[in-house]
Amino acid sequence: PAGAKPPTSKPRLQRFGLQPPGASSDGPKGGFPLGLALWLGLLATAVAVIIGLTKLFPTAAPKPDNPDIWYLFGLLALVSSALIGLRRFDLTSTVRNLAAWVAMFAVVLVGYTFRGDLAAAGARLRSAINPEFATAGAKGEAVIGRSVGGSFFVNGAVNGQPARFLVDTGASDIVLTQEDAARAGLHLDPKQFSDPNETANGVGYGAPVVVNSLTVGSIHLRNVPVQVNKAPMSASLLGMTFLKRLASFEVKGDQLILRGR
Repeated sequence: PAGAKPPTSKPRLQRFGLQPPGASSDGPKGGFPLGLALWLGLLATAVAVIIGLTKLFPTAAPKPDNPDIWYLFGLLALVSSALIGLRRFDLTSTVRNLAAWVAMFAVVLVGYTFRGDLAAAGARLRSAINPEFATAGAKGEAVIGRSVGGSFFVNGAVNGQPARFLVDTGASDIVLTQEDAARAGLHLDPKQFSDPNETANGVGYGAPVVVNSLTVGSIHLRNVPVQVNKAPMSASLLGMTFLKRLASFEVKGDQLILRGR
C-alpha cells in the first residue's frame, strides 16, 4: 500500500541468531575475537584429525612426535592465519571455507602417511604400461615384466646414465652398445675392440672396460666389468656376469625377479 515502509531484512548474523539485535555487524567491541576463535577451532580440528588417524592406522600413520607432522601443522597454521583478521561472520561461506581447509589438510596428511604405498602403486601402474620399468618387490627385489615379444627388457643405468638392457641368460658377459657406453662416459679408441666374442651372427669384437656403477631397479653394482660391442646392437645385454652377482633370480609367469645380495 502507498506510504508503507518497505520491509527491512535482519542482518544475516541476527537471522542466524549469532548477533543480538542492535549489535554492529562488524562484531562486538569486546570479548574474544571471532577470527581468532575460528582459527583456533581449525587448528584444534587438525589436531583431532592427526590423533584420529593415529588411532585408526596405528602402524601406518606417523606418530605424534614425528617432526614432519608438526611441520605440516605449522604450515596449516601459517596459511590459515588470515582467519584472525575476520570481523564479519557469513555462516554459509565460513563453514564452507573451514571445511575446505580441513579437507585439504586431511588429504595432505593421508597422502604423507601412505606415501610409500602410493609410490609403490604408481610404480606398478608405470610397469603395467611399460614393462621395461623395474619395480620393487615385497623384499626389495627388482621385478621386470615380460615384453610383447616374450623377452625381458629393462631400463637401467650405467655410471648414472640411462641404458636399455635385454636380460640374456645365453650371453656370458654384460655387453654395452656403443651409444650406451658413450652416454656413460666411455669413449674408446677403435684399437681397444680386440676381444673376439662368439655370437649368433658369428665372431664379434668387444672392448673390455670396468664401469663404476650399474643399476637395474633396486639392484646396484659397483666396479662392474663389461664389454662394449663394436657392432651395432638394438640394446645392451645383461648376461651371466651380471646374473652371477645376484643372490638369485627366477621367472614367475610373466615376471623376472632379481634379488640382490
